[in-house]
Amino acid sequence: MDAFFASVEQRDNPSLRGKPVIVGGKPDSRGVVAACSYEARVFGVRSAMPCAQAAKLCKDAIFVPHRFDAYREASAQIHEVFREFADEIEPLSLDEAYLDVTESAKKIGSATEVAIKIKQGIKDKTKLVASAGVSYNKFLAKIASDMDKPDGMFVIRPDQAEQFIAELDIRKFYGVGKVTEQKMHRLGIFKGADLKTKSLDELKTLFGKSGQYYFNVARGVDNRPVKSSRRRKSIGAEATFETNVVDKNVIWERLLQLLGRVEATMKKKSLKAHTVTIKVKYSDFTLITRSQTVIELLADKDQLTSLLPMLLKKTDVGIRPIRLIGVSVSKLVSVEEQKQEGILKSELAGQQMGLF
Repeated sequence: MDAFFASVEQRDNPSLRGKPVIVGGKPDSRGVVAACSYEARVFGVRSAMPCAQAAKLCKDAIFVPHRFDAYREASAQIHEVFREFADEIEPLSLDEAYLDVTESAKKIGSATEVAIKIKQGIKDKTKLVASAGVSYNKFLAKIASDMDKPDGMFVIRPDQAEQFIAELDIRKFYGVGKVTEQKMHRLGIFKGADLKTKSLDELKTLFGKSGQYYFNVARGVDNRPVKSSRRRKSIGAEATFETNVVDKNVIWERLLQLLGRVEATMKKKSLKAHTVTIKVKYSDFTLITRSQTVIELLADKDQLTSLLPMLLKKTDVGIRPIRLIGVSVSKLVSVEEQKQEGILKSELAGQQMGLF
């Protein structure tokens, strides 16, 4: 989707249309930009940018608070359209997904025609504009989806892939962040053609496990299937304080609020966890995490809360000023897996009883 959160706000509030809209914190807060309209982007505003910086870049920007319920509702409607044309849908976020349209393409004529129908279906159902990327694998489809925004359609056919990748700036390769981009530039890798000159051994030495991925995609190879069910790895929540905080009581209360949100999501998804992690960002922007893994399954707030004091003791909370606090759970276990764990424990208990 194009500028999804901001587009929903402009759709629902006509007075915002055609104006630079920033969804996130207040301009004088320490929050960050969750999303911004294209009218704001021309001033250099980007997602994850501090709101204060965004306000300086775009003095006429209109800041609006996020409304996640509205975004989730729009996302659900978009997925209804997806399901009309694809059996396999792999969500990446509320506003982005991989679709395998192989079967639909056979009926409709081509993947490009399917993409046109999906774009129109989304517009009819939600009054929102989407961009589509069409290609023969996930790597190229992802890149294509970002090539012609907003309201774009970009197609990379198999016979075009080699030249397209060769000329592609390395920063546009999916999975290459700023740090990796800088490292590649130091190595003389600026385009896909430069990346392709490196051997597999070289790339593994330079980039570890990612070396195989870079070697493959430089040649247009990505055999990952579109997977409808993506296992959630963690559930978390965090908050940035308006001003740096040292008071332990204030930090504790905020941590409990965040934990309540995490617990609510766990219940909604019928998940339990084995690991609790807290995140602390100090006033000098130093970021640390502290985790604890336990054998028993954690589900309710009391269980989760019981681990927090021990984790906080491993930080400088109450000593150094805190800018951000967060909490997450991981090593998640689904209902079916919970049943299996219960069966296993019962069997082990039976075996132990037999020994006595």
